[in-house]
Amino acid sequence: MLSTLPDLSTELLPDSAIDAATIHLRDVLSLAIEYTPQHAAVVVSDAGCALAQALTTAYRRCLPDATFIDFEAVAPEQIQALFATLSAGDLVVLVQSTNFRLDAYRIRVELFKRGLKVIEHPHLARMPGEQSLHYIAALAYDQAYYRGTGMALKERIDRAGSAEIDSGGELLVFGGPLESAKINIGDYRTMTNVGGQFPIGEVFTEARDLEAVNGRVRIFVFGDTAFSVNQPAQPITLVISKGRVIEAIDSTPEFDQVLANIRADEGEVWLRELGFGMNRAFSKDCTVSDIGTFERMCGIHLSLGAKHGIYPKAGFKRGVVRHHVDVFAVTQSVRLDGEEVYRDGAWVVTALN
Repeated sequence: MLSTLPDLSTELLPDSAIDAATIHLRDVLSLAIEYTPQHAAVVVSDAGCALAQALTTAYRRCLPDATFIDFEAVAPEQIQALFATLSAGDLVVLVQSTNFRLDAYRIRVELFKRGLKVIEHPHLARMPGEQSLHYIAALAYDQAYYRGTGMALKERIDRAGSAEIDSGGELLVFGGPLESAKINIGDYRTMTNVGGQFPIGEVFTEARDLEAVNGRVRIFVFGDTAFSVNQPAQPITLVISKGRVIEAIDSTPEFDQVLANIRADEGEVWLRELGFGMNRAFSKDCTVSDIGTFERMCGIHLSLGAKHGIYPKAGFKRGVVRHHVDVFAVTQSVRLDGEEVYRDGAWVVTALN
């Protein structure tokens, strides 16, 4: 049966999609960012793809008093000068078909240094057509779910002595405690910086002792050399020994190239991040091409390569290690200290009050 969905790759998104984006972004602004009209707001956007245009329209509805800047029509110096007029607590939104560059100016980092709130939507052109609708659905902000379940996951991760990932007949075992978990759940009340890249939905950690990770895990998606979601015809089974990938069963030429690149630069392939994705708009059957967006998928993702600047480890010098490649596990069950926290495609921990 042919799909009845319109071809959205070259035309504007339907009004219903813009309406949905408006609802979701209004919740993001009020509940997650806690923006109020007493503060200034600047939206810098481009019109390079239908999704960028749809989000800009949605922000115009949500922020009628904001200053809107066309990135392609204004000199970088003018944008920087406008940013310089903002005060701590003001808001900057970046809607990007690709990824904005202002010479050597690292936009989000510098804005955070000024105490500004930031919402960033990068690489939107990587998600054309129906993927744009998936992206918009992923912007929905369920405060009770993200904060309640997210904080419950962090609490269990922080006290866990072990973790197990069952990927349908294969078991990956973290045979020791995990690092204190970091949260990306739209709760910035205890954080220095407010905002970041959207969509959100993740709690992440890694093994304190990287060599305590052993076993096998089946992955159904990996980030390829173009930073795109690559979904092989059948899952690839990674064999992990003392925290390193020693074999990839049913691999593909594209994944072999990823492993070869890591080994060429770092000598071996370490497994580092253990990510608990929470965004229910993304799943094994509902994907987008941009790997940085799909990272929030509800389930487990891992990183390959020695680079993970959040958790300093002896022997891994920042600036020397180069690779952090996300891979996504077929996730049948997740257990922390033997307690099941994920099954049937959903987190089953009891939300904290």
